[in-house]
Amino acid sequence: MPTPYEIRAGGDVKNKKQSMADLKLRRLNELNSRLKEDLERPRIKVSEASMSLIQYCQNTKDFMVPSLWGQVDKREDPYAPQQPNGCCTVM
Repeated sequence: MPTPYEIRAGGDVKNKKQSMADLKLRRLNELNSRLKEDLERPRIKVSEASMSLIQYCQNTKDFMVPSLWGQVDKREDPYAPQQPNGCCTVM
């Protein structure tokens, strides 16, 4: 019958420390590669992005804001209720 507390050989501790070190190294390498990818990502200035967004909003008609763009014809409005005769009925 083995005793509940056995003295183990020192090799297990050494292997465990080595595997922990390998794990830490792998995690650091993964983090390093993610940071490198972030650095390579193309960037634009905030002023350029905001001007682009303003131009898009001024040039793109938004059907959900009729107070700004005026009333929209029902045929052009993608959010208008569909005609009851325009679709098939499944029984």
